[in-house]
Amino acid sequence: LADMEAAVQRCKAIVSSILMAAGEARGTVTEFTSVRAFLQAIVAEWRSNATGRMPAELAFADHFGEPDVPIIADPALRQVIGNAIDNAAEASPEWVGLTALRARGQLVLEVADHGPGFDPAMLQSFGRPYHSTKGRAGGGVGLFLLVNVLRKMGGAASARNNPEGGATVRMEIPLAALALPGHGVADE
Repeated sequence: LADMEAAVQRCKAIVSSILMAAGEARGTVTEFTSVRAFLQAIVAEWRSNATGRMPAELAFADHFGEPDVPIIADPALRQVIGNAIDNAAEASPEWVGLTALRARGQLVLEVADHGPGFDPAMLQSFGRPYHSTKGRAGGGVGLFLLVNVLRKMGGAASARNNPEGGATVRMEIPLAALALPGHGVADE
């Protein structure tokens, strides 16, 4: 039964990935919230292990500043941020860091880990589908979806190896793409 449940979950993840790549999110709707509440909900869900994610410590540094921005939370964005945290936890089961800040009208998120870092070939092909070092069939879709979801929102994603070890994935999302109509997106 456990093997069957794992297979069903993999199938659901694959279907969700395909739908997200096509610009659709499976069975989810947007919600009205704020940047800070959106991020705190992701952190709380991850820390609670409600989705069966790995038990690494998730250190959250909120440097977004004031004022908070009312947004329409995109389920695809929530999923790709969660995938970036999951990937970091696989590489670094003991610690993952999530930093949020505001810069040049953008929400900037950095997911860092203490793992082995990215292979140089992975950094060169960052965001291309099916490039993975995990050795699983169908691997490498998560970073591809991250790059494409952010690009559809006018944002970008990048990755780097840290000089002290580990890696960081950086996500930049224009606040204007998330903000409720009629609400300003004051910078710093």
